[in-house]
Amino acid sequence: MGCHKAAHDWRLLKSPSRRIPSSGAVGASAPADFDRISGELSFCEARSFGCSIFIYITLTKMLTFREAINFVTAFAGADPTFQTVVSKLAETVTMSALITTSVQKSLLAAWMSIAWFCHFIGTAKRPGLNEQGVVVDKETKNEINEVPFFDVQLPYELALKIFQYLGKSELGRCAQVSRTWKILAEDEVLWYRLCQQEGYLLDTSISDHSCWKLALKNCRTRERTLKTNWKNRIGAVSQLQYEVGKILCDVHSCDGVVIAGYTSGEVRLWDTRTWDYTAPILEPVHGPGDAGPQPHVSFVRINSSLAVAAYEDGTVSVWSLMFGREPIHHYQHNQRIQALALGSEGATVATASGFEVKVESPNDRGFWRTTETFEIQKLVNFLNLVPDVTGSPVTVAAAEDIVYLLKVEDPGKILHSVYGQPVTCLDVSAHEAAFGVKTFGWLLNEPNQILLYNLETSQCLKKMGNSIGDFTCVNLQNSPPNMLVTGNKDRRVRVFDLRKSESLCSLYAHQLGVSAVQMDDWKIVSGGEEGLVCVWDQRMGTKLWEMHARHPVRHVWFNSHSLITANIPDEKTPRGASIMDDDLTMHRKHRGIIYAYEFSVDQLAVESVLPICRSSYDEVTGYNYNIGLAVPYDNI
Repeated sequence: MGCHKAAHDWRLLKSPSRRIPSSGAVGASAPADFDRISGELSFCEARSFGCSIFIYITLTKMLTFREAINFVTAFAGADPTFQTVVSKLAETVTMSALITTSVQKSLLAAWMSIAWFCHFIGTAKRPGLNEQGVVVDKETKNEINEVPFFDVQLPYELALKIFQYLGKSELGRCAQVSRTWKILAEDEVLWYRLCQQEGYLLDTSISDHSCWKLALKNCRTRERTLKTNWKNRIGAVSQLQYEVGKILCDVHSCDGVVIAGYTSGEVRLWDTRTWDYTAPILEPVHGPGDAGPQPHVSFVRINSSLAVAAYEDGTVSVWSLMFGREPIHHYQHNQRIQALALGSEGATVATASGFEVKVESPNDRGFWRTTETFEIQKLVNFLNLVPDVTGSPVTVAAAEDIVYLLKVEDPGKILHSVYGQPVTCLDVSAHEAAFGVKTFGWLLNEPNQILLYNLETSQCLKKMGNSIGDFTCVNLQNSPPNMLVTGNKDRRVRVFDLRKSESLCSLYAHQLGVSAVQMDDWKIVSGGEEGLVCVWDQRMGTKLWEMHARHPVRHVWFNSHSLITANIPDEKTPRGASIMDDDLTMHRKHRGIIYAYEFSVDQLAVESVLPICRSSYDEVTGYNYNIGLAVPYDNI
């Protein structure tokens, strides 16, 4: 009967006769109004009042505050007691108009708990007794078939479906109502759903943890600890050195795995996730006449499954990270390689040499082949493979003042071309490409800008930035949605909102220009030509800390708990150095260096000691430096 009546009254929700009267009084305090209403309500009224409040709480995800009150009014129907309660509630809400919506929701949730408590005192028996006063066993979740919702009994599955609309705070309040509601509010399905919604433990199933409420709490605690460690520079730092390789040429990283190429022609891997310093050296392909010194490494790239290196003589070697040291593919260009690109996922390699761009990938049987060869008009400066592309790979190449969109279906398609405006930096995402353009004297009326193009329509979406200096680096793929971070020769780091085409912040970072940059939802890491690495709080626009090394910063990569930076010298053959020099201690300052920072509390345990002296703060020996001051060489 009550359900039919509620359905009938819901159809009358927008009826003028169901409108809530407005009192016009403003300024009364909410606690005083609640005390006045609760003092006038009987237990029966409190039950109806609590029911109406719970209806609002369950529908708060779908209705506004006023719509919820209208719904409760319609639900009251012709019951004079219920109408009295609703009118008192509407009067209180009107009088508390100055209170924010979030505060109103919190007050209503508190009123719901008190109203249910009044109903429980007036109608329920002592815990452990049924309606006949017979002692029964304690309820568990498996024994609950129906859940009391004031005057009705709902099946457990339906009650669980209603509770899925509640957040953490609402579930906490509901858990204090009664024993049955506590069991329902702490159901693993609800907390597993909340954990997934907040982005924690996405690759796990509900059976992986016995208590998802505790798992969510631990994840949030760990996230706060990581953020504090980042801000205060608390953690461990290590130098990834390989002296036999002589001078560092190029560095790249993916998910904590670092690849480095050297002037000796050697390619070295490090796995900073486990601090594996015994990883094998990737061996190149040796021909019958390769008795002399190996050519320098020009470029290195790595993803989750492959490692690629390009050499000065035009050769390219591809290794599988699962199959060992020997390369699984090798091919040759006739000229020096100017750019190298590796897909973020999968097995696709693109190289540019001379006026040719070659794309290599394995077929269904695992045999590598040349997928496509593109002939272009100018020398390539920047090369990127578009991620998350189904079918044939798509390549974006910047050759002086022309940007090409290279597809098998439409080879040689020009995405952007303005004579006299060379491209200074390039990055691509799944659907867009961002690059900086440089102007000259006769175009000074149009300053240097960042252009954003749609790769599907080949249309220019945004033009951002008005800078006198050249844009030297841009990061689109690793930035948060609708965000873009750039570095410029004018020594500033700029963050752009792609929805508004305006700069959110401009940070004066470095003395000789910005050479590498990356950001997430709250921090920015930038590297400069002078060798300085700066960590910024993006929302506050303040510098958190900095570290300095001798050479320009050419690579910056970080995730939630680690940071990898590479200082690569521009001069590969410094004065006084010989390529045949066997003295490994000479010219150490010219070699370049890779730093790996770890801010995770899991990696600071005793069983995961890094191969470097660091402070334990247990005893005072030598230099007891925090990582915030210097590299922690405590025991010398």
